[in-house]
Amino acid sequence: MRRFLLGAALALSLAGPAAAQRSGTYDITGANPDGTEYTGTMMLTQVGLSTFRVVWTIGQDMIEGVAMVSGLTLATAFSLGNQPGMGIYEIRRDGTLEGGWTVVGAFAQGRETARPR
Repeated sequence: MRRFLLGAALALSLAGPAAAQRSGTYDITGANPDGTEYTGTMMLTQVGLSTFRVVWTIGQDMIEGVAMVSGLTLATAFSLGNQPGMGIYEIRRDGTLEGGWTVVGAFAQGRETARPR
């Protein structure tokens, strides 16, 4: 019985951040690899057990991609024009996503924070 309670407590403590991950609109702030800052929105739409469609809107630009949740990580893949890119975010307990991104050939990474509305 004690093992069951310990296992249940552990499962609940790990489920918190993953359960906080959800479809919806996120406000984003970030910095490009060259250091210029940006703001916008990110829309996550769940399309599978652990997969999402992602649409970032930054100014007049719309960037579409896919994402996958694994544990406490959200990984994204997208395209900026002809350049493939990817991002990796830590899923925080409150649902905030904190991470970095890059495109093929870049010599630096961008940083981004996405907060659920």
